[in-house]
Amino acid sequence: MPGKFEPKSLRKFACDVLMKAGLPAEPARVVAKGLVEADLYGHSTHGLALLPDYVDEIASGAMTKEGAPEVLSDFGAVALWDAKRLPGVWTTELAIAEAAKRARSFGLGAVCLRRSHHIACLAAFLEAPARDGLALVILSSDPSDSHVAPFGGVTPVMTPNPIAIGIPATPDPILIDVSTSITTAAMCARMRNAGTPLPGKWLLDKDGNVTDDAHVMKDGGSILPIGGIDHGHKGYGLSLMVEALTQGLGGFGRADHPTEWGASVLVLAFAPEAFGGRGAFLRQTGWLVEACAKSAVPEGKPQVRLPGQAALKRKAEAERDGLDLDDKRLGGLAGLAERFSLSPPVPR
Repeated sequence: MPGKFEPKSLRKFACDVLMKAGLPAEPARVVAKGLVEADLYGHSTHGLALLPDYVDEIASGAMTKEGAPEVLSDFGAVALWDAKRLPGVWTTELAIAEAAKRARSFGLGAVCLRRSHHIACLAAFLEAPARDGLALVILSSDPSDSHVAPFGGVTPVMTPNPIAIGIPATPDPILIDVSTSITTAAMCARMRNAGTPLPGKWLLDKDGNVTDDAHVMKDGGSILPIGGIDHGHKGYGLSLMVEALTQGLGGFGRADHPTEWGASVLVLAFAPEAFGGRGAFLRQTGWLVEACAKSAVPEGKPQVRLPGQAALKRKAEAERDGLDLDDKRLGGLAGLAERFSLSPPVPR
């Protein structure tokens, strides 16, 4: 049923579904919150659209239902956890909380996760720590899959390997969430299913020809790194960095030939108090925010905005007025409601 939906009711519905599927209450609550947060920000491929897939992963045993991450190493400011295929949104939240705690003690806290399940939208993790005064960096890769070719090649080797950064600033934090490839595998799948070309020639077919046809991803094609056919060495370098700081530091990755959908993750938290001080940090970021906003733009063009500004505006509007869901997501939720004998969400 089209219309605007209360985010609170969507969180409850998603939590109820995940609990019916077998997750304990706390992981279910955290995963539900993360998925809805992604939709509030406008990241519709990484929000509630993933809920049916997560339920299928639980049912098949590919997502572990119970337990906790195992500490494999602990060196004061840094730690390595085996996430044991537990819900990735939940284990990442745990890692952020732990990294934040260590940053308060050491100035820097780092937690690396290996064998995590999928972690959904990285931007959804950033706002709360940044508003609490911590600078947060999250890197993620999936060693079980490959969509992105190294620059100059055509054989897919890596995943889109996102980098997310939450930066304390006034009045709102800067929220950066970018893939090191031009687009994501989820967006390619969406456009392919819709029979619609991508907005640009962001892909290579198996022969190395640039194309906007997402169908090539089913026939040996690959996604170009950021920078595209001309300057893709930049995205390629960043992607290699993400792979090294997630799978490399975690000691588990492509060399182990995993086959299950998941993630290798690094969380870094910085406490400005241990460096130049929170006030000094906010003074610098505040100047930068103001300078960017005042940057001259071509006639008729909108004012420059900061990363995350549009997402936070969308979130505030959706919290106030309700969240729009397309037919695809609504159909997925309706199917889950029927599967678990739950009442589907209804518009306000």
